Amino acid sequence: MKVLYAIQGTGNGHLSRARDIIPALQKRNIDLDLLVSGTQADIKLPYPIKYQLSGWSFIFGKKGGVDMWRTYLKTNSGRIKKEIKSIPVAEYDLVINDFEPISAWACKAKNLPCVALSHQAAVLSRYAPKPKQKDHLGKIILEKYAPSTTQYGFHFKNYDENIFTPIIRQDVRSTTRTLGEHYTVYLPSYSDEKLLKMLSQVKDVKWQVFSKHNQKEIFSKNITISPITNEAFVNSMANSKGVLCGAGFETPAEALHMQKKLLVIPMKGQYEQQCNAAALKELGVPVIKSLKMKHLDKIKNWIDTDIKLDVHYPDLTDEIIESVLEESLTVRKGKHF
Repeated sequence: MKVLYAIQGTGNGHLSRARDIIPALQKRNIDLDLLVSGTQADIKLPYPIKYQLSGWSFIFGKKGGVDMWRTYLKTNSGRIKKEIKSIPVAEYDLVINDFEPISAWACKAKNLPCVALSHQAAVLSRYAPKPKQKDHLGKIILEKYAPSTTQYGFHFKNYDENIFTPIIRQDVRSTTRTLGEHYTVYLPSYSDEKLLKMLSQVKDVKWQVFSKHNQKEIFSKNITISPITNEAFVNSMANSKGVLCGAGFETPAEALHMQKKLLVIPMKGQYEQQCNAAALKELGVPVIKSLKMKHLDKIKNWIDTDIKLDVHYPDLTDEIIESVLEESLTVRKGKHF
């Protein structure tokens, strides 16, 4: 059996999850090829990638959201069309897709099945938490960005059938955890200058900030800013007192699994993160709308509290992959797309 596993390469979460999914796929008697599209990821896959594409990436800004102008400038519709045509999806028995648009649209163009295995698939479930403020455009983008014929999702809870709890990567599961004195920060949509200005107001607290915008370490009073690497980031979280991050999926899930207190700031204009924030709020995780001075007291209150959730995510990666492979191939044999 020949399988294409296509992974979104914008941000770190998809590639982090892939580091555990790929070995689970390799255990099966399959011929596996990998496709990665997109930019702005800091994590590398320790596996050969057959198709490395530019894809369609959203560019992180420095003011709490996506930089739509830079995203527009980076979007080359002609190149994207060429990339879609270049992927021989018809040669594969199964295409598994983690919110990757090129292979998804290649499958749609040839009327072939595309199996979504992603967090976004779970977010779109009608049973998953949604923000009170509706975002019709954001929902449409999430639905159309990487179309699929079958959906399996990951979320903070089993909200629906075919929604699994998060895959916590092995380097997170195996790391030794301590209750340190620092707080780990990962807010890639804010500039280093903004983070320094805001966090310096919370004195007598050590902040370890991981940055997408700087390739060298910065030391300023009680704040350290470092370029993000997988090992350093995991180590910082494991030995932290708490984690301040965006309302993505993998980092909050890993912080919860590590029993770290958590505070999240969803990216502006990013529907998926607004949905995640709604789900985390239901779980009891504090959420603030933005990194502004008017929210400084909420950050200080979070520092002064010791609220941790009793969350443990079991390691079900092998069972999930077995289920996806069996069900997907059964569906393919019985249907025409």
